[in-house]
Amino acid sequence: MAGIGAGSGAARVGGGVNLLALRSHNAALLLDLLRRAGRTGMSRLELAERTGLTPQAVSKITARLREDGLVTEAGRQASTGGKPRTVLRLVPEAGHAVGLHLDRDELRVVLVDLTGAVVGERCAPLDLGAGADAVFDVVVAEFGEVVAELGSAASTVLGVGVAMPGPLDHTHGVLHRVTGFPEWDGFPLRDALARRLGVPVVLDKDTNAAALGLAVGGEAGAFAYLHLGTGLGAGLVLGGAVHRGSRTGAGEFGHQVIQLDGPPCSCGNRGCVEALCLAAVARGDVDEAARVLGEGAANLVGLLDIDLVLLGGRTVAAESARFVRGVGAVLDARARREGVGMPVPVRVASGGMRGVAEGAAQLLLVPLFGRAEG
Repeated sequence: MAGIGAGSGAARVGGGVNLLALRSHNAALLLDLLRRAGRTGMSRLELAERTGLTPQAVSKITARLREDGLVTEAGRQASTGGKPRTVLRLVPEAGHAVGLHLDRDELRVVLVDLTGAVVGERCAPLDLGAGADAVFDVVVAEFGEVVAELGSAASTVLGVGVAMPGPLDHTHGVLHRVTGFPEWDGFPLRDALARRLGVPVVLDKDTNAAALGLAVGGEAGAFAYLHLGTGLGAGLVLGGAVHRGSRTGAGEFGHQVIQLDGPPCSCGNRGCVEALCLAAVARGDVDEAARVLGEGAANLVGLLDIDLVLLGGRTVAAESARFVRGVGAVLDARARREGVGMPVPVRVASGGMRGVAEGAAQLLLVPLFGRAEG
C-alpha cells in the first residue's frame, strides 16, 4: 500500500492527490456536483453557476483536479451559438474506500469507488470475543484480498471505515464496553488497526455508519435506522446529519428498559428492548419481536418527532414483511391514540446485508465531497 500514510492526514491517492488539498471547501463543492452529475458531467460554466464561484476560480480548481486524475473531460455540449462547452466528469476509479462491518460473529468487507459503487466484497466468520490479535488477523487477511482486486491501482485506496457494535468513542476511535464483550473496553481500535493496515482508519458504530450511508443515498428528513441482528441499535439522522451526541453515545436504542424486572440483558440491565426482542426471536415468536421493536420505535417517534423509521439487520431481513407490519401496527395505534394524523411510515432500509459496510466506506468518502456527516 505504498503512498498512503496511516495517520499523517496527508494520504495521497494514485501517487499524487493530497487529501488535505481535496478537502478545501470549494474543491469539495465541485467534486460533489460532478459526482451527482454522473457520466453526463457538467461544464465549467454550469459548475460556476451552481456554486457561485467565478468562472476563473472554477477553471483553476478543475485544472488541479484534472491534474490529480480525479476529473476528466467527457466531451462537449452542443453549441447554442457560441463556442461548444467542454464537459467535465468525475473519474470514479481515481479513488477507493474500504468499508468493514465487524459484527459479533461475522466480518463483511466492501470496496467502493468514489461514487460509492461497490466494486469488491468479501465475507468471513469472526469471533469478536477472540481478542484483538485474532480479530485483526481476519481483518488484515480479508482487507488484503479485496484490495488485491485493484491490482496496480491499490494505491488509490483512501483508507478504511470500520463499523461495529457500540458503545464507542467515534471522535477518538476508542471502544467502550461493547455489549457482551467487556474485554474491549478502552481499546484504541482505530489507531491499532491503522498501524496494522498501513492506511487511515475511521471508526463508528454500525448503526451510525448505516444511517450515514442511507442519508448519502438520498434518504431525507429526520429518520431512525433500527438495526436488529446479533444485537439492537439505532442510527439517527437529524437536521441532515448523523446525530452522535456530545459524547458520541447517541443511538444506544437497544438498552432502553421497557419492562421493569424483565429478563436480564447482556448490558447488565433487565427488560431492555434488545433482550426482549432477541428472546422472542429465539423462541420463534417474530410477531412479538416486531411488537416489542415497535414499542421502542414509538418511544423514539415521541421523543424526536422523526419522519421515518427504517429497519435493517439480518434478523429483520429474515422476516422483513412481518417486522415492517408489526412495527407499523404499533406506530399506527400510537398515531390514532394521540390524534396526530398520518402515522410515521416504516419500511426496510436499502442496502441489504452490506448496508452497514457500505456506510462504513462513506465515513471516508463523505468528507472528500464536503457533505456534513455529523
